[in-house]
Amino acid sequence: MSTRTKFRAHSLGATLGVLALTSALAFSSTALAQNTAIRPPTNGPASVADLAAGLLDAVVNIATSQKVKNDDDAPAPQVPEGSPYQPYFDEFFKGQGGQGGNRQRTVDSLGSGFVIDPTGFIVTNNHVIEGADDIEINFANGSKLKAKLVGKDTKTDLAVLKVEPKTPLKAVPFGDSRKMRIGDWVMAIGNPFGLGGSVSVGIISARGRNINAGPYDNFIQTDAAINRGNSGGPLFNMAGEVIGINTAIISPSGGSIGIGFSVPTELAANVVLQLKDFGETRRGWLGVRIQPVTDDIAESLKMATPHGALVSGIIEGGPIAHGEIKAGDVIVKFDGRDVTEMRDLPRAVAESPVGKAVDVVVVRDGKEQTVKVTLGRLEDGDEVAAAPAATTNDETQKPDKPEAAPLPATDVVLGMKLATLNEETRKKYGIAEDVDGVVITEVSPNSAAAERRVEPGDVIVEVGQEAMDTPGDVADRVEELKSNGRRNALLMLSSKTGELRFVTVRVE
Repeated sequence: MSTRTKFRAHSLGATLGVLALTSALAFSSTALAQNTAIRPPTNGPASVADLAAGLLDAVVNIATSQKVKNDDDAPAPQVPEGSPYQPYFDEFFKGQGGQGGNRQRTVDSLGSGFVIDPTGFIVTNNHVIEGADDIEINFANGSKLKAKLVGKDTKTDLAVLKVEPKTPLKAVPFGDSRKMRIGDWVMAIGNPFGLGGSVSVGIISARGRNINAGPYDNFIQTDAAINRGNSGGPLFNMAGEVIGINTAIISPSGGSIGIGFSVPTELAANVVLQLKDFGETRRGWLGVRIQPVTDDIAESLKMATPHGALVSGIIEGGPIAHGEIKAGDVIVKFDGRDVTEMRDLPRAVAESPVGKAVDVVVVRDGKEQTVKVTLGRLEDGDEVAAAPAATTNDETQKPDKPEAAPLPATDVVLGMKLATLNEETRKKYGIAEDVDGVVITEVSPNSAAAERRVEPGDVIVEVGQEAMDTPGDVADRVEELKSNGRRNALLMLSSKTGELRFVTVRVE
C-alpha cells in the first residue's frame, strides 16, 4: 500500500471516529434531555486481599497415601543363572514369581480441608481420605502433622480429621448458607493441582442443585475456579464464614470451566458436629418408602398441582407403628417445612433429631390432615433394611385364609389379564405369602399398562385407593373411575417380594 493510500485510510478512520463521537455526544445529550439515567460502568468486587490474608492459615492441604496390591500376575523376567543382577530382580519382582506374596505399590493423592476448632479438628471430603493408610496435614506456615480419621459420612461425602498441635490453630466458623443469594460473591481457597494456598473468587450461580451424588443433594453452584485438589476446601462468604465445602466440578478436561459444586453448611454443619462429637451420624428416620408425585398421580389423587412425596410403602419395624401414615398418602409438609418435591423430604427428615415428635401434613382421600410421628434413627433403619426377612413355621401367627378355587384369567382390563391369588398362582410367579391382591398374568404389548412397565407377576393391591381382592373388583373399579370422568386409574402394585409402588394407567 502506498503512503498516500495509507494516509487516506487513516483520514477515513479519523473521520469515522469524529462522526461516531459526535453521534455519541448527541445521544448523550438527548438522553439527558429526556431525564434518562446513564449508568456508569460496573466495577468488579473490592479487593479480597485483607479477607484472604485472615483465612489462609485456616485452610490446609491434605496428602494421603494408600498401599494397593498389584494385580499383575505376570511371571517375573528370567535372568541367567549366577547373574550379579539376580538380587535386584528378586527384590523388584517380589511376589510376581518370586517369594513373599503380592508386591504392593503406594498411591498418593492430594486434597484440601479447613480447621474448625483450634484444638485440631479439620473438615474435608470423604473421597479425599477414603481408603487412606496415612493422612498428613500441611499447614500454610510449612508445618506438617499426622492426622487420624474421627468420622466420615458417605451420604454427604464429608469427613472430620484430628491432629494434635502444640499450639492452638487458626480456625474458621460456619456461616448460614440459607442467607446466600444467587449473585452473591464467594471466595474459594484450596490446593488445586497440589499448588497449595490458592485463592479464587466468583459468585453463587445457583442453589439447590441435584447432581445425583447422594440422597441429600442440595449443592451450591459457583463459578469460582475449583479444580482437582480443591475437594474438601472451604467456600467463604464475604464475611469470612464457611458457607460451603467444595466437592465436585463439571469438566470435560479436568480443569475448571466455571461449574463447581459445594455442600452447603445448612446440610454440612449438623453432620460435621455429629462426626466431631460421636464419630458417626445420627439422622432422623421416618420409615417410609416414597416416590415422586407426577401430573397423572396428582390428578388421580384430586390434587390441584403435583407436589409432595407419595408414600409407596411403610417399612416394617420403623417409626410408623400405628398407621399414622399409610401407603397412598402424599406428604406435603414435614415439621413445618414444605415438601415441594420428593427429594425435599429425606433431607428434612435427616436433619431432624432422633426421637423428636414432629407434625406431618399428608393428603389423604383428597384432604389434608396432620399426624404426629416420633422419628427413629436412620442408621437403625439401614440395619432393618439389610436384615433378612424373618420366616416362621408357626402357623398360629397368621390365620389361614380360605383357599380360593383356581379361576381363569379375566378378559383384558387396561391391557392386563388378571387372576385371583391362590396357591397355584403364588407358586407360578413366586409371590410371597404376605402379598394380597390380584395377580397380573399377561400385559398386552403397546398397552397403557405396558407403557408404565407393568409386568406379569405384579400384584394389584389397590385401584383408586380401594383394596382389590378379585379380578372383578378391578374391572368394576376401573368402570367406576371412567363414569366419574377420571382420565387415569391410580394402581398400587406390589412386587413378588411385597415392595410397593404406584403407577397411573390411562382409562380412556
